[in-house]
Amino acid sequence: MRSALLWIPLLTGLLAAAPTLADDSDSDSGRRGGAVYEVVVTNITKGQTFTPILVATHAPSVRLFQAGSPASQPLEILAEDGGTGPLTDALLDEGRRVGDVRTIDGLLPAGQTSARIRVRAGRRHTRISVAAMLIPTNDTFFSVNGARLPRYATTFDAPGYDAGTEENDQDCANMPGPRCGGEGFSEEPGPGDEGFVHIGNGFHELDPEDPNVLGPFLYDWRNPVARVTVRRVR
Repeated sequence: MRSALLWIPLLTGLLAAAPTLADDSDSDSGRRGGAVYEVVVTNITKGQTFTPILVATHAPSVRLFQAGSPASQPLEILAEDGGTGPLTDALLDEGRRVGDVRTIDGLLPAGQTSARIRVRAGRRHTRISVAAMLIPTNDTFFSVNGARLPRYATTFDAPGYDAGTEENDQDCANMPGPRCGGEGFSEEPGPGDEGFVHIGNGFHELDPEDPNVLGPFLYDWRNPVARVTVRRVR
């Protein structure tokens, strides 16, 4: 029987059109008790913005995704639309295997800007996962996927992943967010999607004559794209 984390059929709306700065606000899905960790996420790209950032503590048996395998629909929604709600619900459906699930609201701009949040972890919750979409992209997200929580503090360099659920046409009509305002998540499979999660390979020069197709000068990246520091505070 497959985990609910892989097959939860929920939808989210498009991102708001106006950009905002990420802040310390969080969702109400935390659970009481256990150790407390402060998580600081820094955007180290030149031109990509991070959508609201999901942070979760959980048991080693839980993973957001498996590289080389198809993305679940909740992950697809996060990677194409930036919505964290379906993935939050899927994680919470894992019951006691998940300790805390929170979202850092707002958008986190490029240029070494940071946002922070605190999460709890019970004794069985020895791992942490962090994820958010990169905009403007078709289906790229960064992630720390099931890393071990530190005894004191540690820093992870997180790569950009391609969800493999949408063709990387770099066309604003197919990318949400304040730069493009295009379509986010779509249930219809595309002809150019890869079909599995893999390391993202940046922006490319696809059609320099088309003003709706974004090029690499402003939006390309080289991995890693995010720096995530996790510190135990209690």
